[in-house]
Parts: sequence; C-alpha cells; structure tokens
Amino acid sequence: MINKIVSSPAEAVADIFDGALIMISGFGEAGSPIELIHALIDQGAKNLTIVSNNTGSGHVGLAALIEHKRVKKMICSFPRTANSTVFPDLYSKGEIELELVPQGTLAERIRAGGAGIPAFFTPSSVNTPLADGKELREFEGVPYVMEFGIKADFSLVKCEAADRYGNLIYNKTARNFGPIMCTAAETTIVQAKRLVELGDIDPECVVTPGIFVKKVVGVNNPADESQLIADERNYPWN
Repeated sequence: MINKIVSSPAEAVADIFDGALIMISGFGEAGSPIELIHALIDQGAKNLTIVSNNTGSGHVGLAALIEHKRVKKMICSFPRTANSTVFPDLYSKGEIELELVPQGTLAERIRAGGAGIPAFFTPSSVNTPLADGKELREFEGVPYVMEFGIKADFSLVKCEAADRYGNLIYNKTARNFGPIMCTAAETTIVQAKRLVELGDIDPECVVTPGIFVKKVVGVNNPADESQLIADERNYPWN
C-alpha cells in the first residue's frame, strides 16, 4: 500500500545531508514551509545551497536557517525584502554567497531542471552584470543569454491538501514555486495543511501528481510568519 505520510516534520527532513542543494517554496511567506524549515534547523544539516524566491524575513523560517549559519549559498531573486536583515548582514560581511537570478529566469531554470532540459536562452539579463561569463547568442537579431536548468537534492514545499499518494493542491498565491520545485528535486518533502482521503481531491484539480512527492507531513495549524515577525520571535523560540 502506498502511503507517503510521515508522522512529523522532524521525520520528514531526517535524511537531508550536509552540502545538499535544497529548493524551498514561497513568495514571501505565501507558501513558505516554515515548520519543515524549523525542523531542518533542529536536524542540523549544514553547508546547504538554497534555491528560493527570497531570503526570508525576521528571525524565523528561512531567515533563521541562514542566521544559524547552515546556508553557504543562496540562489534567489530577492535577497533583500521587507523585514529582511539576516541575509543582507551576513552577505555584507562576506559570510554567505549569492547567485542573483531574475525571477522569471529562476522559475524557468527550475522548470527546465524538472523537465530534463539542461539549458535555455532568455533575453533577461542581457547587457547586465548578471550575464557576465555566460554564453550569448542571437536569434532573429535579438541577443539572448544561456541559463542552465537547476535540479535539487531536496525540495521543501507547502501545500493546502494532500492524500497519502502525495497528490497535492495549493491555496491561491501559495502555489507559486511549489509545483515546479516538486518536479525538479530528487526528493520532494511536503507539509500539508489538510490530509485527505484518496478520492477527496478531484483528479482534474490535482496540481502536483504524487509521482513527484516522496514524503508528506500534516501541519494543520501552520505558523503565521507575519505574526511571528510582529511579535519579534526568534527560532529556536525565544
């Protein structure tokens, strides 16, 4: 019997190893798997490369993972956002690496990795420092820069509902990078607000088929990241 549900976030992230490349879903806090990230902090893996839209906020979630010096490199589009101080401070001190990628290019690099496409050409970043050292080619008189697809060892993703096969649906904007990150990782780990029975998700509405998912953990009352930041909370909890 196929059953991908595990008992806790700690069990879900137990196999993540030092030096792993990890994709983490989220558009700001929307779709950010904060409980899985906190479990990863507790688990202790280090020297991680993280692919995410941004670098987290306050001192919780992704920002806390960075603050505890577990991340050696960020690949992201927005390294500094509202309430983002941890990454900018470490980066200014030369204590963490950054690969800056335009947001559409980041999404396509992840999608390409999941689709088995090794590289593609895009006009984004042409004639900017982000194109330095990359192959340039013209198509119909327009310059394009070559970008490589990204594949990960693990993806940490938040969804609205999942069944024991790992079929997923998402909640509006929280869908963002989750579906493509699920396809681009060797092991996809998902936290779901609701665990439902087989058949409760209309097959026509499934966004991520279970074949792309390795582990699912139910988190029916996920943390409100904005409230934690407003309350000046730090993880591990202060």
